[in-house]
Amino acid sequence: MSAAPLIQIRNLSKSYGSKLVLKNLSLDIFPGQVIGYIGPNGAGKSTTVKILTGLIPDFEGEVIVDGINMATDSQGIKKLIGYVPENAEIYDVLTPMEYLDFIGKLYGMDEITLHDRTKKLLVAFGLAPNADDRMDTFSKGMKQKVLLISGIIHNPKIIILDEPLSGLDANAVIMIKELIMRLSKEGKTIFYCSHMMDVVEKVSDRILLINKGEIIADGTFESLKQNHSDTLERIFSKLTGREDQASEADAIINAFD
Repeated sequence: MSAAPLIQIRNLSKSYGSKLVLKNLSLDIFPGQVIGYIGPNGAGKSTTVKILTGLIPDFEGEVIVDGINMATDSQGIKKLIGYVPENAEIYDVLTPMEYLDFIGKLYGMDEITLHDRTKKLLVAFGLAPNADDRMDTFSKGMKQKVLLISGIIHNPKIIILDEPLSGLDANAVIMIKELIMRLSKEGKTIFYCSHMMDVVEKVSDRILLINKGEIIADGTFESLKQNHSDTLERIFSKLTGREDQASEADAIINAFD
């Protein structure tokens, strides 16, 4: 691991009105790490991601990415990041070739490299036969693949994935899990948000659990397991104070009696 963190977050806080969503969050993320970022709904995951990607400019604290301060040069940071949001508005009247050409040019890619890489990635994701079809005819999974390509097409240092497996079939999920591990070996830093605990457990070399705006667990799955002797799902439930799922399921079944 490099001695210098690629991402430094110091005393990060964010409020919406009177509600404090992030509470003095501080952490270092190092090159090549795959961070599994998990937490219940409303814990502050999406707010963290939106600050890291420059989508929320008003926050307290400091965010430094590859030596660049988010407060003074968010555009410089955006060039280093590939972002695949959970619910993206894709321009589905375009074809994949047209959409990816648009995205690549936003990142300042030269036309020859962009065209060549787009074709190769569409082949790799199984979308070559649909390269010139309008995306309003695509399934959710096909659109998700195009979004994944758009997040890596400019070869970013940092890849932020927010529920990237949504809508993908089982074979595509396996491929994406393998891709995440390969990208990490290539030195990419990956910030992976998901509710799919089994995937987080397999692909992450460091897991951060956020609850009520604070990091309440930080370590490898093995270290978390040693401290709590359980699966990641059980650790998650225990640390977030939600171990009553079985009784909740019983109550739903009993409602039909």
